[in-house]
Amino acid sequence: MTIGIPRALIHWKRPHFWEVFFHNLGFKVLLSPLTNKEIVEAGVKIADPETCFSTKVYWGHLVWLDNKCDLIFVPRLKTNEEKLEYCPKLFALPDLAKLLVKTSILTETFDERKEEFKKSLEKLGRKINKKKGEIKKAAKIAFSEEKKLKEKEKQDFFKKIKSKKPKIVLISHPYNLYDEYVNLRIKEKLEKLGVESIFIEEVTLSSKLQATCSQPILGVRFHWEFGKEIIEKIQEILKYDITGAIELSSFACGCDAVLKEFVEKEFKEAKIPFLYLIIDEHTGEAGFQTRLEAFIDTLQLIIKT
Repeated sequence: MTIGIPRALIHWKRPHFWEVFFHNLGFKVLLSPLTNKEIVEAGVKIADPETCFSTKVYWGHLVWLDNKCDLIFVPRLKTNEEKLEYCPKLFALPDLAKLLVKTSILTETFDERKEEFKKSLEKLGRKINKKKGEIKKAAKIAFSEEKKLKEKEKQDFFKKIKSKKPKIVLISHPYNLYDEYVNLRIKEKLEKLGVESIFIEEVTLSSKLQATCSQPILGVRFHWEFGKEIIEKIQEILKYDITGAIELSSFACGCDAVLKEFVEKEFKEAKIPFLYLIIDEHTGEAGFQTRLEAFIDTLQLIIKT
């Protein structure tokens, strides 16, 4: 039996966990390809016009998998271990997916306000006829692989921090940062302009900050998981010598519209130049490149003075 996983949106939150988990339960795993023009066009075609760009891309990956596997895995992510909510658009993904493709959808709700992640994982495993011992073993391997990748990410982060190049922090959701088609290869573009780019996802929190996770940040108690995480990591990255910051947002992302004000305020108060870019299916690469070049030119002038 083959389980398909759309390589978009929630996939980038845990880019290897689910693949390793299902593989170690004895299934073949089919990951949709890297995002391309055809996938985006397929998603845009079936999406409601008011849908955010990131979800349109997800639908494109879902359609690509249709009829190529036995089940397509679409989890319903509601809250994390801190009882913080994921983006509301993630709540309805399995229901909408069932309407959009003919292939059966494999899903389970992950709501840690009600039960631990591992408990939900067991329920998921039972749906595909796996025993508790098999599920625990597959989960243990998946957690272990995830831990190794996090450790490597931590080492890479500190290498970048020591770089003598101007350092630009890129702020966005992982599904924008790690999808090179969606973000128009922003990392590659910045590197060609001679700067070190650091994804906010890569920032390693100090133990002191981690210990205060349940406390309000900037006087605000965030109920969105990604909002709290981004603001925490911005506070951490501001301890280092950062030259500039770029926030990348998907068109029609309601959550980003609120979060943007908090993000911009943090960098303005630290007197760090800040650029806000919105991406969608119509974003022109030439205009995007021009804005990046203008921003880096401005930073170079500031460095010289």
